[in-house]
Amino acid sequence: MPPPTQPGRPTRPLSLGVIFLTLYIDLIGFSIIFPLGPDLLDYYLRLEGHSGLLGWVLRQIDALAGAAGIQNYAPVLFGGVLSSFFSILQFVFAPFWGAVSDRRGRRPVLLVTVTGTAVGYLVWVCSGSFWLFLLSRIVSGGFSGNLSVATAAVADVTSREERSKAMGLVGAAFGLGLVTGPMLGAVTAQWNVLKTFPALAHLGFNPFSGPALVALLLCVANLAWIYRRFHETLPAGTRAESREPRLRNPLRAILGLHDPAIRRANLVSFVYSVAFVAMESALTFLAAQRFGYTAWDNGKLLGFLGLCAIITQGYIVRKLLNVVDEIRILGSGLVFTTVGLLLIGFAPRPWMLYVGLAALALGSGLVNPSTSGLISLYAGREEQGRVLGIFRSLGSLARAVTPMLAGLVFWRFGSTIVFVVSAGLSLAALGLSLRLPKPVK
Repeated sequence: MPPPTQPGRPTRPLSLGVIFLTLYIDLIGFSIIFPLGPDLLDYYLRLEGHSGLLGWVLRQIDALAGAAGIQNYAPVLFGGVLSSFFSILQFVFAPFWGAVSDRRGRRPVLLVTVTGTAVGYLVWVCSGSFWLFLLSRIVSGGFSGNLSVATAAVADVTSREERSKAMGLVGAAFGLGLVTGPMLGAVTAQWNVLKTFPALAHLGFNPFSGPALVALLLCVANLAWIYRRFHETLPAGTRAESREPRLRNPLRAILGLHDPAIRRANLVSFVYSVAFVAMESALTFLAAQRFGYTAWDNGKLLGFLGLCAIITQGYIVRKLLNVVDEIRILGSGLVFTTVGLLLIGFAPRPWMLYVGLAALALGSGLVNPSTSGLISLYAGREEQGRVLGIFRSLGSLARAVTPMLAGLVFWRFGSTIVFVVSAGLSLAALGLSLRLPKPVK
């Protein structure tokens, strides 16, 4: 039920600020784990050795790396495997939760998914063994459809003319959350709860329970925020028009999209996402290999990328949409992305690396809100959750398959080839975007 209001006072319409904070808090908790992969591997290896589930996972990783002619690659691939595993679950469940929200409403689905995510973090807090840690990722991944549901709420509360501008605000929340989360993860990883409360080891607490506790508290705060401030955005009449949701093969859901414009826009987004995720996977390794960057240097590099993306999506693209349509902005963004990828791939000096990142951030800041805005505009009001869920699902698919492939190419053929191939994919996405129809507003 909606949060209580004072008698005689109508419920205020949901503001974009409420959705922004919902997404921001969620993404901080989601990305806290990003910098912890190698340390997590070391901890569970010391705890369990090469036996059991962890040993099996590492043997598969070693076999994959060995087939590619790469040695000592397990620590790098381990983080990619964890990320891919989580992204596969997002790929499966994002369309489902989006469709459920079309039928049942955004607010109840957000309450369910954020609660499920909190349970996943609670399991992480007590994950004194690797299988419990993996279980925490399964639970969190299965309930991770809240991002697509919150994005659908943006479509509910904005006019068609303002839709893409609002999606830029969503992109800014993503960028800000993905910058803040890893920094918070790196800081909280210095706090070992067991040094202060050693008796908690009997409950499965471990050296990484600190970041897990912070993620859990953020999730609980988000749950309280949604309960108090997130009013339902989807009218009952629109919910009645939606088809009954069910969990189905996500590839079939994607191929079952009847509107060719939605299919093509999703294809553009997917090809672009593969190029961007490949860049993300290789960037810090390129910087370390070519310029001797430390973890701190790479942190500043990623912070710069995130800051540029926030400025572009939160301000620049919103101004451009007053005078330029989404398709032209999308094309311009893909051109800037291509240029940025090539500059990074061939950068002989650190300053050129930053110039390339600025161009890339400008490109991504133009591409992301224009593609999500176009897909929302092509879709009917009664299917926003399902269609935007499929859109997020394809992004998750890119994150599931790309990091390991990009890593293998990087270590086998060198850094430049990763960025050249990514630039080629960006150009392919540009060619596909030229046939997108102009949406009706």
